[in-house]
Amino acid sequence: MFARLKQCADRYRELEDRLQDPTLHEQPGAMQSVLREMGALKDKAESYRRWEELEARANSAREMLEAERDKELQQLARDELAEVEAEQQAMADELRRQIVDDDPDRGRDVMLEIRAGTGGDEASLFVGDLLKIYTRFAEAHGLGLETLSSHPTEVGGYKEVTLSVSGAEAWDLFRYEAGGHRVQRVPETEAQGRIHTSAVTVAVLAEADEVEVDIQDGDLRIDTYRASGAGGQHVNKTSSAIRITHLPTNTVVQCQDESSQHKNKARAMRMLRTRLKDAREQAAKDEQDTARRSQIGSGDRSERIRTYNYPQNRVTDHRIKVNYSLDTVLLGKLDDVVGDLRSRDLELKLAALGEGAP
Repeated sequence: MFARLKQCADRYRELEDRLQDPTLHEQPGAMQSVLREMGALKDKAESYRRWEELEARANSAREMLEAERDKELQQLARDELAEVEAEQQAMADELRRQIVDDDPDRGRDVMLEIRAGTGGDEASLFVGDLLKIYTRFAEAHGLGLETLSSHPTEVGGYKEVTLSVSGAEAWDLFRYEAGGHRVQRVPETEAQGRIHTSAVTVAVLAEADEVEVDIQDGDLRIDTYRASGAGGQHVNKTSSAIRITHLPTNTVVQCQDESSQHKNKARAMRMLRTRLKDAREQAAKDEQDTARRSQIGSGDRSERIRTYNYPQNRVTDHRIKVNYSLDTVLLGKLDDVVGDLRSRDLELKLAALGEGAP
């Protein structure tokens, strides 16, 4: 356990040294990347420094206990050793949690992709409902929210929406939203009062920095076209919409929400970098099945994580088998849900390390 903590402390010192390198400021996005990683490691580095101080005090007390013959000095050494060991015991549980909760994406901005699944118009309407929930949740925590791309439907919903959520807590607050969201309710157009079931999928991706994903101009095909659907006066009048295809991976992103072709291209490149980073990391995670099973969820969109039951005013999170008030969730109050998921996730990770009970 402490070997891993030492690795974090050593890496933090490396990054501190790197901040002194004047060439760092000449690399786009490099400074932001270093500062974000330092922020994620700071608590662990500080904990390791405190632990080293306690170890030094304990060793000094042990040496005194062995070397001294004076009974009063021996008692002082015993008292000092007992005090240090008590402090170490008090720190131990928190250190375990810090280590198992070590997430490389902590501190990153987040890209949310919300897509309508089965259920037709009802699914598209629920995409809009989730958009409202997430907007309120983000605003309540002081996070920035930007719509990168959207495809509205004629009934007032969305086929899909891609959001950027910015802020130090963005990843921690939204990471557990990835997966399939099922809604059960009576559509307004249903004359017989029958309950319909529809589904929406959510992907949660940690945004990539420019320096993390190397994209060559020659690997891109960039197409422009006229925007379609609801979106403002520029729709169907100018070729401002952008579609970018990354040829080596056949990854396609598109953006039409802005009237400026330049802005749409910049947003599309952000989306492309993030998707390429996510694909690379998912491939690595696929080789770590055991580690993935010890977490609360893999982020797989096919995994049904939650059901929103309108007739019963109930939201059920299937990963932890806990029910919540639908009215509360619709107001964007997801703190209890996220808190319960994070607590269970930590329990599972501790259990996987043999440090706690599942």
